[in-house]
Amino acid sequence: MLSIFDQGPPAPCPDPFNLTAHVLRHAQDQPDKIALSLVGPTGAENWSYSDLEAAVRGTGTGLLNAGLAAGDIILMRLGNTVEFPIAYLGAIAAGLVPVPTSSQLTESETAKIIADLSPAAVLRDPQVACADHANQIDIKTLDSMRALPACAYDLGDPDRLAYIVYTSGTSGKPRAVAHAHRAIWARQMMVDGWYGLRNTDRLLHAGAFNWTYTLGTGLMDPWTIGATALIPQPGTDPSTLGWLLARHKATIFAAAPGVYRKILQSDDAMELPDLRHGLCAGEKLSPLLHKTWKDRSGTDLFEAFGMSECSTFVSSCPDHPARGEALGRPQVGRRVAIVGPDGPVPQGTEGTIAIHRSDPGLMLGYLNAPKDTKARFQGDWFLTGDQGAMAVDGQITYLGRADDMMNAGGYRVSPVEVETALTAHPGITQVGAAAVEVKPDTYIIAAFYTGPKELTAQDLQSFASDRLARYKQPRAYIYMDALPTGANNKLLRRALPAYFKG
Repeated sequence: MLSIFDQGPPAPCPDPFNLTAHVLRHAQDQPDKIALSLVGPTGAENWSYSDLEAAVRGTGTGLLNAGLAAGDIILMRLGNTVEFPIAYLGAIAAGLVPVPTSSQLTESETAKIIADLSPAAVLRDPQVACADHANQIDIKTLDSMRALPACAYDLGDPDRLAYIVYTSGTSGKPRAVAHAHRAIWARQMMVDGWYGLRNTDRLLHAGAFNWTYTLGTGLMDPWTIGATALIPQPGTDPSTLGWLLARHKATIFAAAPGVYRKILQSDDAMELPDLRHGLCAGEKLSPLLHKTWKDRSGTDLFEAFGMSECSTFVSSCPDHPARGEALGRPQVGRRVAIVGPDGPVPQGTEGTIAIHRSDPGLMLGYLNAPKDTKARFQGDWFLTGDQGAMAVDGQITYLGRADDMMNAGGYRVSPVEVETALTAHPGITQVGAAAVEVKPDTYIIAAFYTGPKELTAQDLQSFASDRLARYKQPRAYIYMDALPTGANNKLLRRALPAYFKG
């Protein structure tokens, strides 16, 4: 049997359609319910569904009154505040095309984006770096728009452009990923296939407002089904999130693995009577971290795999937990395969994780880059660039990015496999594996790790030899105070070789 998961397509997206109208549809039947709660140690700032919709649609009106027209691209240079999702959804409600970007980008990086997109306007917090642009709308002006009359929802073809996000991809060069309004419709497959989300849930997401993971999983998806979204107030110490979960009666928690790790560094007892389970994405969840969380919190974690081009489409969930070291299985409604040079490979064979071009969550393409878009397809399959293997039940084991794969002595080795084996060591907190050059054209596998104290190479080699084939075992072990991570606490494997000193 070939490595193809296909249990039929999802229901078609309605036509005409508007992404924001779909997200805020429950403002009509539950106007007084809390949609958003900004939680902190002393209380919460609450937004009802009716207040949220009024602010969003008022902002849509304000943007149109500012001379913008449907189809115009708007660059978002806003901080970790509620203005971010309100402006984002307000723009889409009015038919504009927002481009959410990280507040950590430098002025020179934003100059390249402005040159690439030619946006009609920039929504700007003066505290956030941004290159010059002739039409900047400041945060004070944005806030004043909330009180304006509601804009009409710009309904139209669900395949039309709705928003753009930037991804570095495998090349390291940022690319503009164009998404259609239908992308939000596709996210309904995640409600059962990953979240196990109900309209009675209170989902706390640990990320910042201006992170797309937060924007989707933490805000829009709960609102789409009428649940309550909880977001920590800016500046919240990650180590206090366990207390916030209990204090504000969160039933689901979503975060990157690094956040779970920081919470577990505290010795405080974890009393979470309302929490049903946690959600994890952004990097591979280690078995040890998973077990430690379950032991300490009494709740399970469900992991997901996705990318900017298609959000998450492989996941575990309460109804279908991951088996062994697998990620989970494709969500029902997705058509996913493991492909090799000649197409889908036999079950159990390593290949590239791919999703069918018919998926409603798949991007429209890379903006102004048709050749780059075409290069990502093999026939009808969009190639993610990540390696995996599919079992007979559809469960997929993640084997790392194709460009992360290590080659030592002629053997290709997944860093994830090495990291998973070593993380089981009781003296290791976190580990990253990478191939390092020890002399010209000669590479070995090195393991970079953190823990309470440095371990002996003999101890680590003995531990690895019981769990990994000889060619997969690291030849060097480097103890570090902390591993290099990105803004979202995701391990930067490409940065590891620079820490190897011979």
